[in-house]
Amino acid sequence: MLILFRQSRAAIARRLGRFSQQLMFLLTISFVGAACLAPAGVMAQNLGTTPAVGQAVQGQTASQPEGAFLNVVNWIGNVICPVGAGLAVVGTIIMWRSGRSWLPAAATAGGLLAVSGITRLIEYFIQNGQAVG
Repeated sequence: MLILFRQSRAAIARRLGRFSQQLMFLLTISFVGAACLAPAGVMAQNLGTTPAVGQAVQGQTASQPEGAFLNVVNWIGNVICPVGAGLAVVGTIIMWRSGRSWLPAAATAGGLLAVSGITRLIEYFIQNGQAVG
């Protein structure tokens, strides 16, 4: 019986080793791909001297990559996160009333509100950053 247990532990260790190698390969490919695409993202944004918040980039439309990215960030920060936080608060109340653990849902609501608040704070800093200096 002890020999079978040792063999199964060895088999499990081999499987974990193969899985670890595959995971490292996938992460390496992901990082290399991100490093190759990063310069294109940096060069695509052309704001000029005026910050563009809450609208498509100057001279661009929302169908172009930089305008679409700005619209996605605004949509996530100003629509999706607050609505998700409201749903998470409702889920927290339901879990609390049913006697289940409510802390994960409350933490989710707080995290979504934090993402929304940070997005709005960054927009505020961009709009008012020109007055400093």
